[in-house]
Amino acid sequence: MVAVGRFGAGRGAAERTLFDDYVKRLSQPFELKEVTEKRPLPAAQLRQREGTLLLARVPEGAQVVALDAGGRVLSSAALAKRLGKWQATGIRDLAFIIGGAEGLDTAVLERADLVLSLGTMTWPHLLVRVLLAEQLYRAQCILAGHPYHRR
Repeated sequence: MVAVGRFGAGRGAAERTLFDDYVKRLSQPFELKEVTEKRPLPAAQLRQREGTLLLARVPEGAQVVALDAGGRVLSSAALAKRLGKWQATGIRDLAFIIGGAEGLDTAVLERADLVLSLGTMTWPHLLVRVLLAEQLYRAQCILAGHPYHRR
């Protein structure tokens, strides 16, 4: 996962605890890469700069999933199926990208193999990390036939 912003010692501590709990449950290696741009830039420039920072942290050859409000809405089962197909075809690296408050730059959306939406509601960026980690764990359970996911 590559995301704009950082979990802090005070701000985001509760979200970090939840995030870490789900990440520990994952059987596949998982890494969080955080990027920040501290300069006060106009919105368009900030979005572009964050996009550059995000893409620079994506592993070479990775399958990229960008989280964006305008993306596809998938059920948990459909996401699990997509992840299972990628795994079956030998995809080694999967990078989920979470943008900042200004959204994702066009370059990130164009690089994405899938643009995914978590629904039409707006979520705080630190909670998006938790929601995504939970959905990755849920997908793992679905693919393994584990009872965590009930239809």
